[in-house]
Amino acid sequence: MNDLNKTILESTNVLKHPTTTNSSGNGTWRDFLSLTKMGIVMSNMITAFAGLYLAAYYTDISLISNIHLVILGLLGSALVMAGGCSLNNYIDRDIDHLMERTSGRPTVTGKISDNQVLIFGLALSALGMVLLLLTTSVAAVLGLVGLVFYVVIYTMWTKRTTSLNTIVGSVSGAVPPLIGWAVIDPSLHPIAWILFLIMFIWQPPHFLALAMKRCEEYRKAGIPMLPVVSGFQVTKRQMVLYVAILIPVSLMVSPMFGPVYTVITGMLGAGWLVLGIRGFFMRDDMKWAKLMFVYSLNYLTIIFVLMVVLHIV
Repeated sequence: MNDLNKTILESTNVLKHPTTTNSSGNGTWRDFLSLTKMGIVMSNMITAFAGLYLAAYYTDISLISNIHLVILGLLGSALVMAGGCSLNNYIDRDIDHLMERTSGRPTVTGKISDNQVLIFGLALSALGMVLLLLTTSVAAVLGLVGLVFYVVIYTMWTKRTTSLNTIVGSVSGAVPPLIGWAVIDPSLHPIAWILFLIMFIWQPPHFLALAMKRCEEYRKAGIPMLPVVSGFQVTKRQMVLYVAILIPVSLMVSPMFGPVYTVITGMLGAGWLVLGIRGFFMRDDMKWAKLMFVYSLNYLTIIFVLMVVLHIV
């Protein structure tokens, strides 16, 4: 049996044979909300809104006159992401108890039954897809692509089989600005694809920093994250390489976005690169990984908010 068939079989078995014990099925709304990983959803909504806003700016479309598209697009995107995260909780319930970071999930504690989690995730995903379809078919297709990559190709397959899982997961994480743009402009201007590239390249150093911090937990759960299978030095080199590539990619929109964007984004990228290189000289790898993780969050938030602010007229 090849690795792909084996992985699909194992994932199918997880879906068929619940592992959560003592499920009460009496979870509160906060428990259901925790399934959606609102931190991830909200950070992705910033990039989705940036894509939507920039699409309106560069196609000279009034968002006020098309407020229905804004509401449907943002709400649909949020629901698809929330549904995907909930399904991720359902699929990973057999390993979440092995990791401190995920041991408090309702699927582990039994506050919500497995069937409830599955139905909840599918319902959110389906509703989100319907809302996106009410905007443009391209937005709906992109939403489906992101969902399939995250739930099937990442969570059910590559997460448990290869250290390239971070790269695969980056596809789904980079889709939100494309969805936002497609809500207004289905033709997807080259700027939309640059936003996708920025998000795609940003994610490996961000999530590898987290993987370093949680290395032993991933090892215990049998998840082949890069720090687990190749060690910290290889992981550091990969992270610095991605940050170095991100700098010129993030500046590809400079001719359209102007000098303020160029200076601030360039300085942020250079600062991140310097911090990354420092990791080869710092003795405390965990401290460095935490600094890289926090910096990555600030970097993403600042540049995408900046994109919107600079285009407010």
